Amino acid sequence: MLTRTWKYGGTQLFRAEKLYTAHNYRTFIETFKKNFPDFVYFCLFRKKELISAPLKSIQEVYIPRDCLVKLRRVKNPDGLQTTALELLTLISTQSGVALSDFGIHGSIALNMHAPESDIDFVVYGTENFRTVEQTIFELVNLGKLSYISGNRLEAARRFQGKYKEKIWMFNATRRRGEIKNEYGLYRYLPIAPLRFQCAVEGDKETMYRPAIYRITDYKPSDSDSELQFDRIPDLVVSNIGCYRNIAREGSQIKVAGQLERVEPVNEGKAFYQVVVGTATSEEEYIWPT
Repeated sequence: MLTRTWKYGGTQLFRAEKLYTAHNYRTFIETFKKNFPDFVYFCLFRKKELISAPLKSIQEVYIPRDCLVKLRRVKNPDGLQTTALELLTLISTQSGVALSDFGIHGSIALNMHAPESDIDFVVYGTENFRTVEQTIFELVNLGKLSYISGNRLEAARRFQGKYKEKIWMFNATRRRGEIKNEYGLYRYLPIAPLRFQCAVEGDKETMYRPAIYRITDYKPSDSDSELQFDRIPDLVVSNIGCYRNIAREGSQIKVAGQLERVEPVNEGKAFYQVVVGTATSEEEYIWPT
């Protein structure tokens, strides 16, 4: 995960984590086309307009791992910085995951924090994330941390909590060796909206964004979602952050999303996936059953 500061015509634009519906996606596109046209481009691989910062407009890139190194070198850290370092040291010591595999982002990384700001941190690597996830669960049981779960999805994710009255949130970031895809390798062809229930067969990439659920036992929820055998999806991919890490291997989920055919640009076999968060419908979701 990176935090980017963009500069365009003297205006600072900050990347935000939003839940995009079809309506506000169109609003964003039209707003950017009117005010920041260089930030909108037509993607040939997805056949749609996307918002992205031109490289020439990226003023600075904040890498969480480097931001944590800088934070540890601050001579006179303030109260929130001190609490953040204490929290990460506690989790690192208890889990055995080195501090070098953690990173800090958000307002602390940008040095824009206030006393009431959250502590946003990342864990690098799939195995490290699962280890830290289990360690946090143990620390909660010991009373050293607590979870915040305002709804069913937050309770399933367990990504947010409190330490010394400060809110913390954590996410996963792939290591370089875990990055299996890159822009331009595949074409994505939308086919039709689907509603179905399935079983989660693999959960190794469910904590990332996009969250990738490998699935089996596809069961359509209506006649429009009935598929020929060769079109049954192998994956459910969520671009919406709140659906990360909400189901584990062996569990059942209900899904509404867009069926896509994924074709390698050069060579290889095409496959099908269902995407949640396409901004083509107001009703796309993943629900644990």
